[in-house]
Amino acid sequence: MPNNECTNTAESPGPVQQPWVANYQAGVPAEIQMPTESLVDMFERSVQEAGDSPAMEFFGRRTSYRHLGQQVARAAGGLSRLGVRAGDRVALVLPNCPQHVVSFYAVLSLGAVVVEHNPLYTSEELLHQFQDHGARIAIVWDKAVSAVASFPDGMVPERIISVNLLTEFPTVKRLALSLPLRKMRTSREALSGPAPGTMPWRELLAGEALGASATRPGVADLAVIGYTSGTTGRPKGAMLTHRNLYANALQGEAWMQGAQLRNEVLYAVLPMFHAFGMTLYLTFGIRKQGLLVLFPKFETDLVISAMKKTPATVYCAVPPIYERTAVAAQEQGVSLRSIRFAISGAMSLPEHVVELWESVSGGLLVEGYGMTESSPVALGNPFASTRRTGTIGVPFPSTLMKVVDIEDPSREVTAGEPGELLLKGPQVFPGYWNNPGETAKTLTDGGWLRTGDIVTVDPEGFTTIVDRAKELIITGGFNVSPSEVEQVLRRHESVLEAAVFGANSPRGGEMVVAAVQLEPGTVLDEPGLRAFCKEYLARYKVPVRIIEVPDMPRSMLGKILRKQVKEASEKSL
Repeated sequence: MPNNECTNTAESPGPVQQPWVANYQAGVPAEIQMPTESLVDMFERSVQEAGDSPAMEFFGRRTSYRHLGQQVARAAGGLSRLGVRAGDRVALVLPNCPQHVVSFYAVLSLGAVVVEHNPLYTSEELLHQFQDHGARIAIVWDKAVSAVASFPDGMVPERIISVNLLTEFPTVKRLALSLPLRKMRTSREALSGPAPGTMPWRELLAGEALGASATRPGVADLAVIGYTSGTTGRPKGAMLTHRNLYANALQGEAWMQGAQLRNEVLYAVLPMFHAFGMTLYLTFGIRKQGLLVLFPKFETDLVISAMKKTPATVYCAVPPIYERTAVAAQEQGVSLRSIRFAISGAMSLPEHVVELWESVSGGLLVEGYGMTESSPVALGNPFASTRRTGTIGVPFPSTLMKVVDIEDPSREVTAGEPGELLLKGPQVFPGYWNNPGETAKTLTDGGWLRTGDIVTVDPEGFTTIVDRAKELIITGGFNVSPSEVEQVLRRHESVLEAAVFGANSPRGGEMVVAAVQLEPGTVLDEPGLRAFCKEYLARYKVPVRIIEVPDMPRSMLGKILRKQVKEASEKSL
């Protein structure tokens, strides 16, 4: 057994007999069959069974499962010759592209550990993560190589393998017509070859394929380190095992009743370096032997163009993407009726987006919930009439939840009472890489994952997020939910977006502060906005200060980053 085996006290919560199971879509089991093999075993079976069926499509160029398997074996052989062994970390700094899929399974084939990174991060942002995991080998998009190569002496990886996206396009002419080069930071320089001082991707695949005698990972081994967003501090590396990721793929498979083997087309518009995209495409999609249509980044025109040629059946995204896609499809007269599965996550799903999407696609748009530490999906709304818009749904099969008092975690709250959401299931991670202190804060002795999210749960198990526990504002002894104040501010006709946070008060403690992005052509009326808030909020919840910002920093998934808003706005207070 490789030396990177992880112990997880929450592999399975046991028999699930909970009220929410009655609201499952017909055919969804209360429990899944636990995985007993690794993701590599799963991948190899899909390659063998799917054969010449298409596995990936990238700007019109398709790759079969057979050819994908051959590329993975050659890439794994190349990594092995570079000294990668079981338990070693290999960093991926890549957008969605064929090389990302190949790299993911090539690393896992050696019993090594994939470390996912955002390729648009700055050198400073990446440096902290590389210092934490210590990968010697990095596979990097050539436009991100400079960020990695500029690390301080001693921190630059021993070998950087550079990936040029243009090599995967059918022709350069096709690329020029299809890809917004400036937005992807590519240029004519990309045609000249690999980034200086790096090994080109094609060289990694040039040698012999990995032999059958190579060390294989086990189901309990560490597979991926995924860094959390860092909304509560510096990003931490969440360790995800083969069992964690495989189990979540099986849970998703159970949830999406009717998804057919080798008949699903998954649009990869979410980044695969994010846990949602990774599980949806790289594990669930591969297990279903579906076709992954890869997009380096979300561009409405590219998605609509692809829908005309290769209609999607699975389209999981975030609310802004759903809204933009539906509007564009209406304007251009393109049908979305092929899409049978649409799950929204990462942020609250507005009712008007649900109505718009369902009127255009004819199918259900349901909201789910997860976090990197749960591989990531833990709750979801059923694909059935029992779904409830405005909630994050009910726990997935083989998943338990409980809601505890914020001040006294030993007490479970009653139905409808706000409290912190705790989760338990086979998808729950074993801890953070090299960080036992944060692990102890996040996992209880009984294997429960403390999510940090404040929720209410009705008697049938449908769950509604109230706010983040660590983002609650404490003012005058009262707890203020930023989300509640933001929702009120967004109702004002002059406010386009709002982010609410706590700041030090001259009188001690915290005061409520709101940063607002205004509708074009309007001006900030701070007294007027406060008066508007007083109509809907208790006086202690009304912002003491309201400041205007030109725009809101967002994550790759479009979620407003309150922490960054706060840091940028404190100078104005």
